[in-house]
Amino acid sequence: MNVVERLKEDAAIIFRAALKAADPYEAVKGELCRDGSQLTVGNRRYDLRKFRNIFVLGAGKGSGRMAQAIEDVLGHRLLSRVTEGLIVVKYGCSAPLKKIKIHEAGHPIPDRQGLIASKKILELLSRTSEEDLVITLISGGGSALLPAPREGIKLRDKQKLTDILLKCGASIREINTVRKHLSMLKGGQLAMRAYPSVMISLILSDIVGDPIDSIASGPTAPDRTTFKDCMEILKRYRIERKTPASILRFLEKGMSGQIEETPEEDDPAFLKTQNLIVGNNLKSARAARQKAKEFGYNALILSTMLEGEAREAARVHASMLKEVLKSGNPVRSPACIISGGETTVTVRGKGLGGRNQEFVLASAIEIDGLKNAVVLSAGTDGTDGPTDAAGAIADGFTVSRACGLKMDPRKYLDSNDSYHFFKELGDLIVTGPTGTNVMDIRIMLIDKED
Repeated sequence: MNVVERLKEDAAIIFRAALKAADPYEAVKGELCRDGSQLTVGNRRYDLRKFRNIFVLGAGKGSGRMAQAIEDVLGHRLLSRVTEGLIVVKYGCSAPLKKIKIHEAGHPIPDRQGLIASKKILELLSRTSEEDLVITLISGGGSALLPAPREGIKLRDKQKLTDILLKCGASIREINTVRKHLSMLKGGQLAMRAYPSVMISLILSDIVGDPIDSIASGPTAPDRTTFKDCMEILKRYRIERKTPASILRFLEKGMSGQIEETPEEDDPAFLKTQNLIVGNNLKSARAARQKAKEFGYNALILSTMLEGEAREAARVHASMLKEVLKSGNPVRSPACIISGGETTVTVRGKGLGGRNQEFVLASAIEIDGLKNAVVLSAGTDGTDGPTDAAGAIADGFTVSRACGLKMDPRKYLDSNDSYHFFKELGDLIVTGPTGTNVMDIRIMLIDKED
């Protein structure tokens, strides 16, 4: 095995260590402790004997595994006290559950199955009372999986706008700001509908900075955004004219005060709601760093809050690899530089790919000819954009290999066709559904060894 092959193998193992640390089951169990009927969640304690009913709701790519943890923590006796439970996951992300029901739906574009699940959850919430406990499990993808359009907005209009927002370069926070105001569940409205029940909301973060009001569009958190913010986002990305007329009319009514804003911090529902982050990108990045150190690399977490265009981020990361070789800054070779967060892609071409694959393709062009360097980027959910790949891996010879096959890397990049580029080279990272989602992990390795 030559040095580059070893580096690529090491990068894959380091990424798997990051995935393991993001496991939703372990994340939930790590924050819960039960002693008889006493359930401790973070720093709060609940006596489960005091509740007439216990409901378990959730949505997101990791919510199935989170629900498994809830069932195991409650145990057979207390699980029998769960009146009803419904978890909505992406197709292919189901998990075996004993009592809680699981429902599959579409992501990232919401579909009718998600609408059916949302209606069931709305009906369930209408039956809760102050004597009840609602345990909510939220993870990345929950926003698309719980489409509950406000009156006058059809599902197909939300589908169209979601697709436009995903392709225009808007950040996930901006996308979720719009989603919150078009929904009956997002932006704190799930907690509001559960009130006066007590609510425990366990959250697996997939957004930079772990803002609970934006993860899965913050269904259990106060919302500080407004209808005006939504309209400004549409104008900022020049997609106002592409937006369905029913949505524009709805937002205009909201701006004029004809429709009530999403609930803010002073809403009484939040006095009875505990929101707790159980897992995030930093935890995964730290696990990757530890594994890299075990392999003998000088490991550094650059940041877990990376945002912006994928190809621009790639230029910055590639320059750091070159700096390591030249000066030993910010870490000496053999080096492992790790970053997390989530970039975006402004789609201009007609190709197939995702932000991680685009990041790696842009990186491959930047590190062309750089000896003993490897770049891996992949989504912890196992899905990068509308593809079956989690991401891709490249080295300093990727471009020359492609040119040998008469493939022009820059043309593939210009057409946003990173998927077919790496598929041809056999360098896609394919994990299948992972049952979790804490954004992306990027791993860069470099070694002076010949």
